[in-house]
Amino acid sequence: MLVYQDKLSGDELLSDSFPYRELENGVLWEVDGHWVVQGAVDVDIGANPSAEGGGDDEGVDDQAVKVVDIVDTFRLQEQPAFDKKQFISHMKRYIKNLSAKLEGDDLDAFKKNVESATKYLLSKLKDLQFFVGESMHDDGGVVFAYYKEGAADPTFLYFAHGLKEVKC
Repeated sequence: MLVYQDKLSGDELLSDSFPYRELENGVLWEVDGHWVVQGAVDVDIGANPSAEGGGDDEGVDDQAVKVVDIVDTFRLQEQPAFDKKQFISHMKRYIKNLSAKLEGDDLDAFKKNVESATKYLLSKLKDLQFFVGESMHDDGGVVFAYYKEGAADPTFLYFAHGLKEVKC
């Protein structure tokens, strides 16, 4: 299994269990998230509880909760939305910090295409949700989520050059 860690914070943000599609010349990865039910599961085994002396409130007090698989699996922390000025400020800082961690062809490809990727994100700014890794590192990478038109499940966007592949 491959896990993808944020190069700046070291947080695990994604794994190969979630297939991705490349956008903006490979600078962004698009990943489909899914709402899943977590917690109590009602299993009907065909028994009649009243005939067996059981009451309606018998058993554990579990509550089923709907969560997004990617957010739950990697313990992503939702952040307040950015306005345009905050977003541009964050992106300038992120590009500078990440560029220092890249070299050679990766750095060239990132610098060549990050502007179009940033414009792509900026065009969706009002629809984006913002997540960071579990450590909530200030300068770490941000994971973006939005709902495609008519979709019930969120789509996540990652900066591919900001991820480090780790074998588990």
